[in-house]
Amino acid sequence: MYAITIPEPGGPEALVWDEVPDPVPGEGEVLVEVTAGAVNRADLLQRQGFYDPPPGVSPYPGLECSGRITAIGTGVSGWSVGDEVCALLSGGGYAQKVTVPAGQLLPVPRGVDLRHAAALPEVVCTVWSNVFMIAHLRPGETLLVHGGSSGIGTMAIQLAKAVGARVAVTAGTREKLDHCARLGADILVNYREQDFVEEVRKATDGAGADVILDNMGAKYLDRNVRTLAVNGRLAIIGMQGGVKGELNIGALLAKRAAISATSLRGRPLEEKATIVAAVREHVWPLLDAGHVRPVVDREIPMPDAAAAHRVVEDSGHVGKVLLIAP
Repeated sequence: MYAITIPEPGGPEALVWDEVPDPVPGEGEVLVEVTAGAVNRADLLQRQGFYDPPPGVSPYPGLECSGRITAIGTGVSGWSVGDEVCALLSGGGYAQKVTVPAGQLLPVPRGVDLRHAAALPEVVCTVWSNVFMIAHLRPGETLLVHGGSSGIGTMAIQLAKAVGARVAVTAGTREKLDHCARLGADILVNYREQDFVEEVRKATDGAGADVILDNMGAKYLDRNVRTLAVNGRLAIIGMQGGVKGELNIGALLAKRAAISATSLRGRPLEEKATIVAAVREHVWPLLDAGHVRPVVDREIPMPDAAAAHRVVEDSGHVGKVLLIAP
């Protein structure tokens, strides 16, 4: 088969479409012939040499894909050759074939194109595990999503609205904020021109956000705590704004607030399977009914993965950038 390899870390040009050995499904795994993969910022970090795959995982980038099952390993039940699926991966999605633990498979939702299903697993599992399983967003509460026009952001808006929450978002352009509004966002903040602390507190009559989903990390830490409501929950899922910040413990105590920080890729298989099962139970019915949908910015041939990485690095996209396997 062919896959995107990274012979040496570097810029987008470091991504090389090359012939590699076919993967073989082990116990508890299936082999998926990939139709499409999706680009995540973690892939950019891996390409740069800053985010190595966990031990024993495919060295090729790609944390989610869609396709068809072509072989089944021992100990797998409930799946058949020919099933159309999408999958949460620890790596290997930028390839024509990939092995997947059975617990990380999801059926393609009704009404969702097989290619577009590749835009779902990573973002849905990230949003559901952090916003709902950890931060316990409830109907009537306010969720603040940083990067509202991203793949994570567009899914977080839709899921929060589906459960009856109010949604505030930050984004850097009017066009991106308009996209967020069309998905249901109620409070729109241009972070280049407005202070999200002030805007969210003003829009909530001074109460603040009950849950914040943050991809920035250190840069926003202090302002996120100031934006939290009493009993608020801050869920950190990224470090685009740095890894070391100063935390005002007094402010956190006064608000009886909580901070969680998680990543998905390196979790044990059992934890990932638990998240995937919860997503299938709670989110897949919303997708099947058309209440939630993947947001796809563009499709790029997988051998041209470098072009896809440049799009994501430039941050001009809305939703997900897909890689279509030849």
